Amino acid sequence: MTATVTRMALLGVAVSVLLAPLPSEAQRADQALRLGVLSPIFPRGRHKMLDLILNELRGQGFVEGKNLLVEHRSALGRPERLADLAGELARLNVDVIMAEAAAIRAAQNATTTIPIVMFSGDDPVRAGFVSTLARPGGNITGVALLAADLSVKRLEFLRMAIPRAQRVAILLNPANPASRARLTELSSAAGLLQLQLGIVEVRGPEQLDDAFAQIARARPDAFMTVPDPLFFRERLRIADFAARIRLPMVSDWRQMADAGALIAYGPSFSAIARRGATYIDRIFKGANPAILPVEQPTEIDLVINLKTARALSLPIPQSLLLRANQVIE
Repeated sequence: MTATVTRMALLGVAVSVLLAPLPSEAQRADQALRLGVLSPIFPRGRHKMLDLILNELRGQGFVEGKNLLVEHRSALGRPERLADLAGELARLNVDVIMAEAAAIRAAQNATTTIPIVMFSGDDPVRAGFVSTLARPGGNITGVALLAADLSVKRLEFLRMAIPRAQRVAILLNPANPASRARLTELSSAAGLLQLQLGIVEVRGPEQLDDAFAQIARARPDAFMTVPDPLFFRERLRIADFAARIRLPMVSDWRQMADAGALIAYGPSFSAIARRGATYIDRIFKGANPAILPVEQPTEIDLVINLKTARALSLPIPQSLLLRANQVIE
């Protein structure tokens, strides 16, 4: 009887050991951190910045599906949805929220305790996201993209590339809070450069065709996009339009030049992702966003698409080519 009881006890121990979760499984359940992602427009499968950040985080030991969970919410071009989506992430009590453009304000309104890593095209002090760049003072930190200064520089490069230009169509999204500040700077610069700006507003992809028709009727000498996630997502469509009516286009991210823009001038996309991943990594490890200084990009790319220039029969001055980080042949 005693031997039988002993064997049954040992069998019970063995079964419980077999059924117990493996150490890695227990670690996933107990230690996984949650990254909330709030995007004004990009669905998960097309969020390039997030893909780059997750790749950087893997190098820091955070692997999605193991010790990192991603809660992605996108307004899909409907900014009125951002508040509800931000509220969802706040109720989930994620460890960090990553937000860009108009999503920053929604995240700020949803929580004052969950750390927010922002990618801001607006001045974050003027916008009220942080107290100062050096010492944010709240739950928001991240990267400020110097958008107004870079927009003015794009206009200067346009003037260098197309000296005869007089009228420039400007495509902007008024739903992006940073757009108005950029437009103010552009208007001032346009006066000095003797350029006339024609503003065309687009709030969503369904308005692009009407905007294209408006630009085509105006017959400007050049075309410029004011940075916005919408235009980045629709870059192939926008570049195809510019090529179809033989309109030189100037834009921001180098991916816009890859799509066919004549000139792209803006921060290095991969460098921005690395900095964003660094913020998320540090906060995951206990850093306080209130004392993490907001950074500004130090890697700025000037990309010139000579293939587009040749298609437009547009000679690019050697002085401009020498300043380029990359020339697309």
